[in-house]
Amino acid sequence: MLAELPLLERSDLISTTLRVAAPLVPQRKPVEGEQYRFHFDMTKCIGCKCCVVACNEQNGNPAEINWRRVGEIEGGVFPLTQRWHLSMGCNHCLEPSCMTGCPVEAYTKDPLTGIVDHSADACIGCQYCTWNCSYGVPQFNESRGVVGKCDMCHGRLSAGLSPACVNACPEGAIAIEIVNMAAWRRQHDGANAPGLPSADDSFSTTRITLPANAIGDLNRVDTARVRPENPHWSLIFLLVLTQLAVGAMSIVWLLECFGAHLASTAPLLPLAVGLLSLAAAPIHLGRPIYAYRAVRGWKRSWLSREILTLSIFAAAAAAYSGALFFGLPYRLEFGALTVLAGLAGVTCSARIYMVPARPAWNMAHTLIEFLLTAAILGPALTVATGVSSEPWLVRVALFASALQVANAGLKYVRMSASQTHELRGSATLLAVVLRPWFVARILGLFAGGIALALGTPVVAFVIALASEIAGRYLFFTAVVPKGVASTFIAPGRRAA
Repeated sequence: MLAELPLLERSDLISTTLRVAAPLVPQRKPVEGEQYRFHFDMTKCIGCKCCVVACNEQNGNPAEINWRRVGEIEGGVFPLTQRWHLSMGCNHCLEPSCMTGCPVEAYTKDPLTGIVDHSADACIGCQYCTWNCSYGVPQFNESRGVVGKCDMCHGRLSAGLSPACVNACPEGAIAIEIVNMAAWRRQHDGANAPGLPSADDSFSTTRITLPANAIGDLNRVDTARVRPENPHWSLIFLLVLTQLAVGAMSIVWLLECFGAHLASTAPLLPLAVGLLSLAAAPIHLGRPIYAYRAVRGWKRSWLSREILTLSIFAAAAAAYSGALFFGLPYRLEFGALTVLAGLAGVTCSARIYMVPARPAWNMAHTLIEFLLTAAILGPALTVATGVSSEPWLVRVALFASALQVANAGLKYVRMSASQTHELRGSATLLAVVLRPWFVARILGLFAGGIALALGTPVVAFVIALASEIAGRYLFFTAVVPKGVASTFIAPGRRAA
């Protein structure tokens, strides 16, 4: 094997003397308390994207999946303007958010090198890690059904070779260094740069050299370009139907607690809805055949906790329905367990999405919205199916609908007034691109309440269900994720 030739450092614009650059890979391995990290020198990068091409060739990725990406930032005022490039791969963080959110423990942080590695064999393609990472590093490969990410070419590093991106850069803008983890945790400002999320999110270890001669403030070039995200229809129906089931089972149990005489079949429909939604839950996975693995990460993954709590809800609801149908004892106790497990499941569902990488989700409004969906659809279904016509059920549904309107309106106002690019972008999507959906969502809440008050419960339930589906569609599409700055002209939906 031919030894790699040392790269030359770009000469100074004034001096004509060429100097040999410092080694682009360390001459030793990390010791205890240390790890590898990337160093990116923005003053050297020319935006050629050789690093992107080399990474894709090394890892066999298609053109639309880039584990290393190059973005653009700019500063100054015409005619004194400047543009710089930002090349980023995985930051191999001290506290990797991708690892925290993974329900199958597909991520590991190597104790010897600090490299955050991902196991495609363990991955089930749930894609929750792609939402947890503030830098958008993990990317879903639809053809393979799994997620993938930069692993710092650890196979090359262990053989004494530089990673593909380091080796391919003609300017020597990317290098591998060794960092003391404790010291970097105390002082990690070197990982912050315009066009990047705060290093505080997960303690990124990438060190970035910024230009010392920048004119004015630097900012990402793509701040005005926001677009709707994937709606994830399978998740929309999963969330709405599970919350419907939780709400309806809770109402049936409350009615029985208040002494109402219920038909023995009263809980069967919400039970069927809940079981159907849980049975269809694996549809959104890239590899649904391995869905059973999703409970492994219950100690730290809200997705694993959601699966466990909703499974307990389904089992308790089945026991409660059987006890009511056959007139068995302890049915109120089974009903109480059903309600508690259901509310816990809805809470876990909300917490899955309340992550720093998605600011529009990472708000109390998310949990409130999910709980109010249960409070609207539960009473509406109970009245529509003739299980009970108690007046207080109508009042509960109307009050919950009013709160849902207030919650949606307050969230929009907060996002519009925010100084955060991602929150303002989400508000822009609701006001412009997704305005028909947003208007239909709000009008649906009013129309459903009016229909319920006028004594047409079936129509009211259909309208309320459609409104909540529209609300969850907006939830998934009107979110602007944190991520690395993109290029001025985005090539379709490709990352580079």
